[in-house]
Amino acid sequence: MLTVLLIVINVGFFIWQWQFPTSSELDQVGLESGIDQSAVRYGAIPYRLTHPGQSRCAIGAVKQSDGGRAAEVVCEGSPELAEAEAFAERAAREGVDAGPIGLDQAAWWVTILTSMFMHGGILHLAGNMLFLGIFGNNIEDSMGRPRFLAFYLLAGTVAVYAQSLVDPGSTIPTIGASGAVAGVLGGYALLHPRARVLTLIFIIFFVTLIEIPAMVLLGIWFVLQFLPALGQTAITDLAGGDGVAYLAHVGGFIFGLLAIKLFANRRRPTPGAPLPPGPAY
Repeated sequence: MLTVLLIVINVGFFIWQWQFPTSSELDQVGLESGIDQSAVRYGAIPYRLTHPGQSRCAIGAVKQSDGGRAAEVVCEGSPELAEAEAFAERAAREGVDAGPIGLDQAAWWVTILTSMFMHGGILHLAGNMLFLGIFGNNIEDSMGRPRFLAFYLLAGTVAVYAQSLVDPGSTIPTIGASGAVAGVLGGYALLHPRARVLTLIFIIFFVTLIEIPAMVLLGIWFVLQFLPALGQTAITDLAGGDGVAYLAHVGGFIFGLLAIKLFANRRRPTPGAPLPPGPAY
């Protein structure tokens, strides 16, 4: 099944990130892990996506809100690049080499695809793959493998641009399958609203399992993404949030709601009609 293959690809990408060959220059500015260095090279950077003719980026030292300095991605034509170059000039007068470090990045359009299969940590990966595993099979069955692949990739693309267009000047890499998976959730909510999902519920010190209608569960999930997304639209520096691309989640989910009927082509049984025999247990 394609859903299983997508999960395997995501896991494979994470292993590749974990073992990504690191650069000593980037190590020295705080990007020490393969996950961090792969993100700045293959993650979807909003500034690159919205300025495709000015897409060369580097790692430079820029000023933080607390007055300190930190290494950040700076791109050609961005205000951060001018600030990083000015800082490098001042540092050079003191005998310190703080010039921007060039990045060997993938083409901006390639990063749209690669970013969908990259993750920032094991919990990030596990959460996305859990939701994809639970809801993906039914969406795949509703449209077949070729259409499901197109649906999944388009949802991820819409999600990346939803995050990018709100803050086109951001140079923070966006990674994760969350946007594409959110498209699957949106499609499931519309296609199977009455399906019941077994859900783990925490009540103070007690833990129990209950069945919740998919529309209710996914509706709650959407609200929990939408409200923080509103907060992100109210600030110009998305780094001031908690590092979650809520707008990508919202964009992917809305795409799933709007596009599912265009992609789904498998006829579901008519209510009251006999179901085909299933396996006996």
